[in-house]
Amino acid sequence: MALSEREILEGLAEIVNEETGIPTHAVRLGQRFAEDLAIDGSQMAAIIQHIGDKFRVTVPADGAETFKKIGDTVAYIQAAQG
Repeated sequence: MALSEREILEGLAEIVNEETGIPTHAVRLGQRFAEDLAIDGSQMAAIIQHIGDKFRVTVPADGAETFKKIGDTVAYIQAAQG
């Protein structure tokens, strides 16, 4: 069963929290990983790995380029669930 946008956002917020310590409630759809949440390249690489594992989706090779915004990442995961 496909996850809802809210469930994906909650799961993504948990990943971000685990990798950065940013509170889950602070992760919102309109934010950008680097500019708004100050997530650096190594943290983003770990987040991308966790996205593939947690949501069982194929992460694109250019994951850091594809996953610039929280909302775009949630939409990608939602579409990739098939």
